[in-house]
Amino acid sequence: MRQSGDRATANPRSGSRRAVILDRDGVLVVPRFDNGRSYAPRHVSELQFFPGVTADVETLKEAGFVVIVATNQPDVGAGIVERNMVESMHQRLRGEIPVDDIEVCYDTRAQASERRKPAPGMLHDAARKWSVDLSASYLVGDRASDIEAGIRAGCTCVFIDLGYTAEDKPSQQHATVGSLREAVTWILAQETVRNGSVTCPQLS
Repeated sequence: MRQSGDRATANPRSGSRRAVILDRDGVLVVPRFDNGRSYAPRHVSELQFFPGVTADVETLKEAGFVVIVATNQPDVGAGIVERNMVESMHQRLRGEIPVDDIEVCYDTRAQASERRKPAPGMLHDAARKWSVDLSASYLVGDRASDIEAGIRAGCTCVFIDLGYTAEDKPSQQHATVGSLREAVTWILAQETVRNGSVTCPQLS
């Protein structure tokens, strides 16, 4: 798992694998909601996954995708949450959801490196590590910063609209859906249109 302090690759050499890159909170993890905004859980005891996300990730993997989480966790950089607490959350996530990797950036907005979304550094690093062609890959997120990072990396972007009222919604996404299940359905449909040969497992 690559951490915030590792050097990001600005222009990774294109690989041949397809990936679906997922934000963590609001996509896999149920966030805390307050005054129209979402916040990451601060303790592993607060960690809850949206219903069905394990099956959704399994479906993507059966369709041939590498599945990577790319998440900003600025509460660590701000001194609110200990880094080992986030690592414990990610250990539990890996135990319940079959993601291939987790890219994490602990920077606050003031500390922002090229790995902190909306910069695309985490996506570039993941592409280099997993030999991923970002132009053939997808980014799924619930915030404008996710979508901007995906666009800057050359991904096809899917916005999960959870109805946040305290921040602007993105406008450059290729699709807007209400859940990861809907995002997976849309992605598999796009793959069928692109090449007509992707195996589309049934979503139950």
